[in-house]
Amino acid sequence: MKEEEELRTKHLKALADKPETDTILEEFVFGGEDEFVEKLIGHSKARHTVSGDLLESDSEEETSENAAPLARKPAWVDEEDEHEENIEMTHRYRKDIMKSKTETALSKEKLQARLQEQFQKAMGGVPSWACQGSKKRISKEDEESEEENDDNLLSKTGNLLSQSSYLSKGVIQIRKCINANHERLSRVPLTTVQFHPLAQVVMTAGFDRSVSLFQVDGKRNQKIQSIHLEKFPIYKAQFSADGEQVIATGLRSKMFYIYDMMGGNIITVPRIRGLEERVIQQFEVSPNGSFLLLNGSAGYLHLLSMKTKELIGSMKMNGKSMKAVFSPDSSKVFSNSDDGFVYVWDVRSRQCLNKFTDEGSICGTSIALSRDGRYISCGSNSGVVNIYNHEDCLQQTNPRPLKAIMNLVTSASSIIFNPQTEIMAVASNKTDDAVKLVHIPSFSVFSNFPGQNKKSIHLPRAMDFSPRSGYFSIANNKGEALLYRLKHYSDF
Repeated sequence: MKEEEELRTKHLKALADKPETDTILEEFVFGGEDEFVEKLIGHSKARHTVSGDLLESDSEEETSENAAPLARKPAWVDEEDEHEENIEMTHRYRKDIMKSKTETALSKEKLQARLQEQFQKAMGGVPSWACQGSKKRISKEDEESEEENDDNLLSKTGNLLSQSSYLSKGVIQIRKCINANHERLSRVPLTTVQFHPLAQVVMTAGFDRSVSLFQVDGKRNQKIQSIHLEKFPIYKAQFSADGEQVIATGLRSKMFYIYDMMGGNIITVPRIRGLEERVIQQFEVSPNGSFLLLNGSAGYLHLLSMKTKELIGSMKMNGKSMKAVFSPDSSKVFSNSDDGFVYVWDVRSRQCLNKFTDEGSICGTSIALSRDGRYISCGSNSGVVNIYNHEDCLQQTNPRPLKAIMNLVTSASSIIFNPQTEIMAVASNKTDDAVKLVHIPSFSVFSNFPGQNKKSIHLPRAMDFSPRSGYFSIANNKGEALLYRLKHYSDF
């Protein structure tokens, strides 16, 4: 019993050190999913009360239906808590939830209620990702309603109509939604848009020095939080594999930041021992969460431990390293160079396994691997995107592309496959509307996107698909994160 009390005291003290907003964000967005669902529907077996900054859980079962609950004393009493009657609302972590300028302070109980109200509203109820993979069935009435009024895109999270199990080529059923970052548009270019791997959340980042999180519902896409990095225009930001952290590199800096969403703090990663780079911009996180790969100068790729942020080793190619990606199992790295070659590296030994020519390429600009490991796609400065069989790239020095996508006329800056390997998105940040969606495995371009009537995508900078492809987003030079609903897919 004594050991349990000590552990309990230690846990409560850790929670007490967190700001109120970070604690609520952790519990309602990224924290324990089962507990979160139970809280929302009001059937939690555990009864939670907040005293100051301390979360106390009473999960003791009643001995009988008529037994009165036992009153429990707090683990300890902090004398300072008794004096902190009101919470200052003008603090930068709380000012977003003020209802008026005169509301400069709230009691702790009212603040908690306000935060719960905000995040429950942002969640729109119980999101599909929090239901342990269960899918909401759509009734016949719902299907008829959507057919009659196709403009009513989403009534609730998960209410997405799936029309077939196999995506057909030709025309894609796609709908433009309100911008993902509608509640916080940027006045300068966005460089990143990425969906969270677990939560129904999207992240944006860019030259405005901010990382922002939004709850995706297709209607309002309410802002959850924004983190500002002083004097640090963001070149790229990416979630860690488990979704608990955000890594961000700058436009002109050799240091980078890590935002720990579980701890609610920002970690500065200064100069890394053994790494002689003046600027760190391009990077990738391995799918297994173990490694961080940095694109260096003079053809170097640097492999870091994601846990310790220490340098494990480096790999060197002849030309300048342009882009690099991990294989789905994190055992290999594929990188392309400015001389038209693609290198295949073994992560464990950091030795080159193969080097092949990207057919027709003078300078590589982008590279992507499909989630199922079947395809490798390489983009060049001419706009041509070659799609290769994965095995051919491991064994041959001059593999023939399965297909050359030639719909872009300027440099292919971005390539991404959707999680089901049924769509490949390619884009160029040199021209408006230069985004194409390619059907896999027919390798044909969907004819109706982005459309022919008017320009709608201004200089696309980054793209991403949601975890189950229900949504597709494009970050552009106008500071918008354009959001599209892919109607073929029934889940987020």
